[in-house]
Amino acid sequence: MRRRGIRRAAPVLAAAALLASSVLTSCGGGGGGRLTLRFYNFPDNSGAIQRAADHCSTKQYRVEYDKLPNDADGQRQQLVRRLAAGDSSLDILGLDVTWEAEFAEAGWIRPWTGAHRAAATKGTLKAPIETATWKGKLYAVPYNSNTQLLWYRSDLVPTPPKTWDEMITMAEKLAKQHKPHLIEIQGAQYEGVTVWFNSLVASAGGSILNSDASKPSLGKAGLKALQIMKRLATSPAADPSLSVQQEDQNRLAMEGGSAAFELNYPFVYPSMKGDKPKLFKNFKYTQYPAVTAGAPSRVTIGGIDLAISKYSQHPELAFAAALCLRNRDNQIVAAVKGGLPPTLESLYSSKELAKDYPFHEAILTALKNASVRPKTPAYQNVSIVISHNVSPPNSINPSGALNTIEGQLKDALASKGLIP
Repeated sequence: MRRRGIRRAAPVLAAAALLASSVLTSCGGGGGGRLTLRFYNFPDNSGAIQRAADHCSTKQYRVEYDKLPNDADGQRQQLVRRLAAGDSSLDILGLDVTWEAEFAEAGWIRPWTGAHRAAATKGTLKAPIETATWKGKLYAVPYNSNTQLLWYRSDLVPTPPKTWDEMITMAEKLAKQHKPHLIEIQGAQYEGVTVWFNSLVASAGGSILNSDASKPSLGKAGLKALQIMKRLATSPAADPSLSVQQEDQNRLAMEGGSAAFELNYPFVYPSMKGDKPKLFKNFKYTQYPAVTAGAPSRVTIGGIDLAISKYSQHPELAFAAALCLRNRDNQIVAAVKGGLPPTLESLYSSKELAKDYPFHEAILTALKNASVRPKTPAYQNVSIVISHNVSPPNSINPSGALNTIEGQLKDALASKGLIP
């Protein structure tokens, strides 16, 4: 079925272009002036997003990049308020990969169908497509992805660990030798610690919710995840600031020379290269540690998907612009300048990416084995329940926390009780 859609893409796209032209003319855009398509996305300091917006502006329309707040909660809050009010100035929306179910269920974003869907899915990695899908319908085009690797110092760790147990044991041995030994990871009470928990659960062969997101399904995998978090948090390997650490604090600690390991996103690579060239010589990368020896790790995927607002007055143009914003050239620039992994699989074998993105093969492997966070309109409540119960990590009582999380997840999914 998908192949038939791809073969028909050219004529359907031509029809879409004619429709877009008629929409433009009816809006008075063909008389010399340009329409403005407003593109809301996270604030980007690399310049990659602004460059994409400039390059995707045409004689017919200008893509205006509007920066959302710095934190994900603030970004979501602004979009939700404006969409709930039916704001017609929103055209292209940069959604965190956990928002699609909520926004689709509320009727705020348009499904991608026909030629639009074919163009959005062609050559795109499976896991990013999964994040953009709700109830069998595609509601966004994957703009970029994100996943964590294990970054380590080869002068301290000649052979990197393959499992969590191995890594913690190595760190404990380094501590006894009075060498840099800390394991940097996100332990603060926010989305980052939920991602850590989800990655461990998925790597242990489980999931937080069942397949239709109607009830918890943590079981033994959930217990194993909690045990690993507890072991790290109460060992010498834990950073003393673990309970308040987020991604950037992890980066700074690694650059400060006190850590041997760091579980983090690719943005740490150009940062270490520029900030600490001496440490950079021994700054290496490998796959996120597995829970069980011989089994792959299943790291929680991140990233941004581009959706089209239901209230956009120029939806056909917005679909075309969104596809341009995530095209091949723009994804390469976003990867090289901002460290954001592409969603187009073919880019991982391109020379342009390989030169400045040497860990591209490791990222591709991680993305092919990736896990996604629970897909439910109630995700915000699910995440709050988890982060509240696993942070601070050193206070986790694995069996007790498991029971509490499962009970609170049932309430969150049923919109019952108070969220912590």
